[in-house]
Amino acid sequence: MTLFDLDNHGKKPKATAPQRAEAVPLAARMRPRSFDEFIGQEHLLGVGRALRRLIEADQLPSMVLWGPPGSGKTTLANLIAAVTRSHFSPLSAVSAGVADLRRVVDEARERLAAVGQRTILFIDEIHRFSKSQQDAILPYVENGTVIFIGATTENPSFEVIAPLLSRCRVFTLRALTDDDIRLIIDRALADKERGLGSLDVKLDKEALEHLVRMSNGDARTALNGIEIAVHATPPDNEGRRTVTLATVEDALQHRALQYDRAGEQHYDIISALHKSLRDSDPDAALYWMGRMLEAGEDPLFIARRLVRAASEDIGMADPQALVVAMAAQQAVQFVGMPEANLAMAEAVVYLATAPKSNSIYAAYSSVQKDVQETRNDPVPLHLRNAVTPLMKGLGYGKGYKYAHDYPGHFVRQQHLPDNLQGRRYYQPGEKGFEAEVRKRLAQWYAKDDTQK
Repeated sequence: MTLFDLDNHGKKPKATAPQRAEAVPLAARMRPRSFDEFIGQEHLLGVGRALRRLIEADQLPSMVLWGPPGSGKTTLANLIAAVTRSHFSPLSAVSAGVADLRRVVDEARERLAAVGQRTILFIDEIHRFSKSQQDAILPYVENGTVIFIGATTENPSFEVIAPLLSRCRVFTLRALTDDDIRLIIDRALADKERGLGSLDVKLDKEALEHLVRMSNGDARTALNGIEIAVHATPPDNEGRRTVTLATVEDALQHRALQYDRAGEQHYDIISALHKSLRDSDPDAALYWMGRMLEAGEDPLFIARRLVRAASEDIGMADPQALVVAMAAQQAVQFVGMPEANLAMAEAVVYLATAPKSNSIYAAYSSVQKDVQETRNDPVPLHLRNAVTPLMKGLGYGKGYKYAHDYPGHFVRQQHLPDNLQGRRYYQPGEKGFEAEVRKRLAQWYAKDDTQK
């Protein structure tokens, strides 16, 4: 404490109630206190819905709340505690450990025995708990010492251990709609007790729409943005604050992108990109790639998928596709980001608009099956090199026909092992360069091999 923290009597001044309230972020002050104030998630909390009935009947199961940031997971957990008259013990998986869990469990056990009150153990970002930390919760969830509520932005199928997940109901929250965000902002601007109503704020229409758009369905982002913008706007002579588009843009800086490089969206969006390429939709492919690059995804992760798509879905229909995909990968390493984003975009458009064929994919899948499921016979003797006298004496290379000694540089002879004679793995398609390959193979297959 410094001299500036003391009043005229040398004592530390106490904050007033309004000062204490203002010290709390607007997003926390505006948390709903009842179902009537809760915005969004009608599929879970609408009248007659299962979760709402369970809450109102005070018959809560342990559960995992799964949804994007700012969708109301923590708010819902607090609301559940208030409505069900349970004691609410929140922990954050970012900072809590097993010792904290044991403390909460011991207090819950004593509380249940003394006054019969149940305890809700709420763990925010449960996906950040290790397997052993999640294991520590299991016995107390199973014997009813605590009602467990976990909140996560990650797919619980991957991030919550199976024994704990099997003892919970999973409720999926959705990103808030633009209308939901507008209503939340309007309430914050009108509320004189908890919001910004006492500041006489006028929010320009274009500023509101930009705020809604940039919030990306995240109520916390919207409320943080409007709070900064309002306090950054000086009042006029009549005490009114007019928040403009420029002020909101300055307050938000950039959009809150919903993307997790280590989570489910990492795989969902790369899957959307690959399928858009396969389906020859360059616009969607560019969009999904942009979603990843702008959120900070490793461009080499995307480049690897482009190389795979070039072989799996285009292949011999346009062999240049693989060259273009590899060139994009080299551009990323040579030029770096963000300059290489155009090279990536060029590759994506090329792959999306190239003729498609999965013949290489199908051919190699058949080869894998035969390698795994058939006898691995030796290489035919005539295909082996006789590099020693012994090998020559055993017949290595005997009878081999040198293709360049025959018309058209083509000769038919046995190349597969005896048990796989007649196999044709590669069946060329009829699009692009592969149509020429198909014609070429047909001519070769039709030739009468008189040299046999």
